[in-house]
Amino acid sequence: MHPMMTIATRAARAAGQTIMRAYTELDRVEVSTKGINDFVTSVDKEAEATITYQIRKSYPDHTIIGEEDGENRGENKDYVWIVDPLDGTNNFVRGIPHFAVSIALQYKGVTEVAVIYDPVREELFSAVRGKGAKLNDFRMRVTNVGELDSTILGTGFPFKARQHTETYMKILSEVFPQCADLRRAGSAALDLAYVAAGRLDGFFEIGLKPWDIAAGDLICREAGGTVTDFTGGHNYLISGNIVAGTPKVTTQLVKIMRPLLNEALKR
Repeated sequence: MHPMMTIATRAARAAGQTIMRAYTELDRVEVSTKGINDFVTSVDKEAEATITYQIRKSYPDHTIIGEEDGENRGENKDYVWIVDPLDGTNNFVRGIPHFAVSIALQYKGVTEVAVIYDPVREELFSAVRGKGAKLNDFRMRVTNVGELDSTILGTGFPFKARQHTETYMKILSEVFPQCADLRRAGSAALDLAYVAAGRLDGFFEIGLKPWDIAAGDLICREAGGTVTDFTGGHNYLISGNIVAGTPKVTTQLVKIMRPLLNEALKR
């Protein structure tokens, strides 16, 4: 196994243990507000500290970018770990058992290793660039669905970017009649992992952060999927606007979305 994959896996599982211990005692979890509709818990912070500790133990000079602590610069700027200790915090706080740990490692700006760990189901989605994607120890591939009318798609409402609500609803009203069904489960990391595993045929969302999608991006691509922004480009890690799915599904979704985008979403 790739040595950095070993560390990413160890860190994700350790964070998962921290999260599940707290999940059994939700009434003790401290919740505070970071922004509009944006919550953080004491568990997010503890899980991120656990991940940072595991990475630093093996790679003390690497840089770590976490959702809660921001950029933790190391002397080695070539290696950057992008960490979301608890993707799906709102689900976690409400006791909805659908959330994950997301860890990606970039080398000189290219994602090399990715792990998404669902501690409820004990499912580890992982990928090493050029080596394919796995769910636990089994290889996984996106579906071979080619037409939208038989697809189940994942999405997320732009609850942190409500200025795009009107555009999002236009997209939704165009996409929904053309697909079989839609899911909105509350964890972008798991949505991308589910596309890779063939559980969803595609996924789209507005206004995500790099730590929401960095790991899922590589896992999805290594499983044979295509990942773009809403214009069909590759600016999604910066814009946070992402479309992922089987190659044909992604192409069709972008074709539907393009004419509906406001100016901000075209960038």
